Amino acid sequence: MALHTQLPIYRAAYTLLDVVTDLVKNMPRDFKRSIGEKISAECIEIMVLVFRANVATDKSPHLNELIERLQVIELLLRLGMDKRLIARPAYAGAIEQTTSIGKQANGWKNAASRPHRGGQGFHG
Repeated sequence: MALHTQLPIYRAAYTLLDVVTDLVKNMPRDFKRSIGEKISAECIEIMVLVFRANVATDKSPHLNELIERLQVIELLLRLGMDKRLIARPAYAGAIEQTTSIGKQANGWKNAASRPHRGGQGFHG
């Protein structure tokens, strides 16, 4: 089992948190507290879920929750862009990260649900 901080999905989640932190910093104060804090909190929760999935025997529940929270982030980012709180290029950069995280989470979930093939040893 790899250290969770070395996983590509963790690095993508950290990059998303970094991008979101800059986006929220530039939001007007009233939206920073409502929309901005929610986006940031969801990003942090995604990082926690990467850790939980990495150490869990059954990764699926954690990865399902991660994917759901990713959809919430995408919704809030879209709202921010539509309300002109987030510039279109910044939105595109954040969505690029959410797409990467989503693909990795789904791939990880699919790999974890496949039956394990026998390795070396007795199979009789």
